[in-house]
Amino acid sequence: MSPDEYCQQKAAQSGSSFYYSFLFLPKPRRLAITALYAFCREVDDAVDETSDATVAQNKLIWWRSEVNAMLAGKPTHPVMRALEPHMATYQLQGKHLLAIIDGMEMDLTQTRYLDFIGLQKYCWHVASVVGILSASIFGVTNPKTLEFAEKLGLAFQLTNIIRDVGDDARKGRIYLPINELQQFGVTAADILNARHTEQFTALMQFQYERAQQCYAQAFALLPAEDRRAQRTSLIMAAIYRTVLEEVKEDGFKVLHHRISLTPIRKLWLAWITYVRG
Repeated sequence: MSPDEYCQQKAAQSGSSFYYSFLFLPKPRRLAITALYAFCREVDDAVDETSDATVAQNKLIWWRSEVNAMLAGKPTHPVMRALEPHMATYQLQGKHLLAIIDGMEMDLTQTRYLDFIGLQKYCWHVASVVGILSASIFGVTNPKTLEFAEKLGLAFQLTNIIRDVGDDARKGRIYLPINELQQFGVTAADILNARHTEQFTALMQFQYERAQQCYAQAFALLPAEDRRAQRTSLIMAAIYRTVLEEVKEDGFKVLHHRISLTPIRKLWLAWITYVRG
C-alpha cells in the first residue's frame, strides 16, 4: 500500500464530513488535503483511542519527532511521506502541524475551560490551524482568505462541541465554558449525569447562536476572488451547519445521543454546494 493509499483509507474509514468535501477537488489538491486529514486523524487517535495518558503523551512526542523528520526530508510514517511533497507546493508550515499536536496534548491535561477565551485557544490549535492549512491547499490569492479559514475552523469546532456534549461527558470532558454553565444555572454534574433541563436547553441555544455568528463572520471574510477555490471549505460549512441545525431541531438532546447525517445526505450537500459555487 502506497502512502497516498494509506491516507485515502484512513480518510474513508472515518466517515467524516470532511471526506465528502474532498471528492470534488483536482487530484493533486485532493491528495494533499487527504494526507493532512490523515495526519489529524492519527494524532487525534493517539489521544482518543489510548486509555493510558502516559502512553498517549509518548505517542504525541513520537509524532512531533516525525513532523520534524519530515521537515528534514526524512519521514518514515506513510502519512508524513504522503504529506511531504505538498509542503512546499502549498506553502504549508511545519509549525502549524506541531500546533495541532499541541492541541491534542491539551486533551490530556485539561478537561474544563474557565471561559470562552480559554476555549478559543484550544479551538485554534485543533481546528483553526487545520482551517489555515486546508485553505492553503485549496488555493489562496488574498490573505483575507486565511482569516476566513481561521474563523471557519472555530465555527466547525464549536459545532463539534455542541454536537458531542454527551460523548465528551462520558469521557469526563466538558468543553462548555464554566462561567457560561454558571450563567445559565447548569452544573457539571448535570452534564456528567446527562440531566437535560430547561437551563441546559437555554445554555445550548446560547452556544448555537455563537456558532452561527462565527459562520456568518467567516463568510463575510471570504474574498470574492477566492470563493471558487474555497468551494471545498464551503461544502464542509454546508454539512456542518446542517448538523448544527439538526441538533437545534432535535431540542439539543445531545446528552443522550449524537446527531449525524447519512452518507447520501452529506454527498447531496456536497454536490449542491459545489454546483452553486
